[in-house]
Amino acid sequence: MKHTHQNDGSQEYLPSIDCVLIGVNCASTLKRCIDSILACDYPKEKLRIIYVDGGSSDTSKAIATAYQNVTLIALDLLHPTPGLQRNAGWKNGTAPFVQFLDSDTIIDPAWLRAATTAIQDPAIGAINGYRRELHPERTIYNWIGDIEWNGPPGQSDCFGGDVLIRRTALEESGGYDETLVGGEDPELSRRIIRNGWQIRRLDALMTSHDLAMTTIRQYLKRGFRSGYGFAAVRLREAKAGSSFWKPENRKILIKGGGFLIGATAAPLIALTQHNVRGTILSLASLLGGTALLLNPRIFKVEKFMRDNKLRREEAKIYAWHCSLVVLPQLLGIIRFHAGRLLGKPLTNKRAALKTGLSTTRT
Repeated sequence: MKHTHQNDGSQEYLPSIDCVLIGVNCASTLKRCIDSILACDYPKEKLRIIYVDGGSSDTSKAIATAYQNVTLIALDLLHPTPGLQRNAGWKNGTAPFVQFLDSDTIIDPAWLRAATTAIQDPAIGAINGYRRELHPERTIYNWIGDIEWNGPPGQSDCFGGDVLIRRTALEESGGYDETLVGGEDPELSRRIIRNGWQIRRLDALMTSHDLAMTTIRQYLKRGFRSGYGFAAVRLREAKAGSSFWKPENRKILIKGGGFLIGATAAPLIALTQHNVRGTILSLASLLGGTALLLNPRIFKVEKFMRDNKLRREEAKIYAWHCSLVVLPQLLGIIRFHAGRLLGKPLTNKRAALKTGLSTTRT
């Protein structure tokens, strides 16, 4: 499909933008996000800020209404999803471009001007840049997030929660899938690409993000959600004849599933075969499963050093993450398919949501 887009040919062409923010119980970060948009190097009369609240019980809505130039859309959702909120936001606007942001982000002052300049290329349907963590030094979890948010500049196969999208591309695709609790951004990306548009990542800072992850429980939940998102998006892509995220799903199943099978089989063999052969088989089962799980930590430290520009000790830590995160991801995949078979998909509760999905490179 060939797309065309008209502008006046001037380098100063600055189109109107609808800035759509989403959140639930985000009082601690929302004001900072709104203020960052207002501080952008972009004409204020060209910007419309729309905050879509998913059912907050804190002061998020009051914070939004304190700004005269912020439109509040308050959704009373028992089970909010990012897709529901983002669709409500962009459909409320009319600007030719929509900048989506999570409420725990800060937009870079130069981003909107850089993005709207680049998207004048009529082949481009969406533009994104780098998302960086505000405080990667505070916890190992923030540090891992800082590594994983970004890909190389140039043409991309998907985008995340922070992105500038052409309204025409949104309208043609129908917008976000409102049922997904994870992976909604990559899923929309794929439909936009199938409609003939390109997605481009600029070599420029787009947003700073506050993951604020401090506990192992949060880390495991994030891994579980990412696995659920991998499975949900992979099923949709398989039906569309695409191989997108097929390798990621396969790695999780092989590494995580192989370890669980090996770790489960080992004691069963030892209990049923009380001889030397049983002992050898039991150890082989356990060691084989462990080797599958720890493949990144054993074999890919050098690769992580090169690809992510990490020191050796940092690469070792990241390799441990890539090895172990497949276990909660595997549980997420299992939960998705179990829910699909039983008619009980995973739903969000009315609580603070951390949106966005990063891809662990193993």
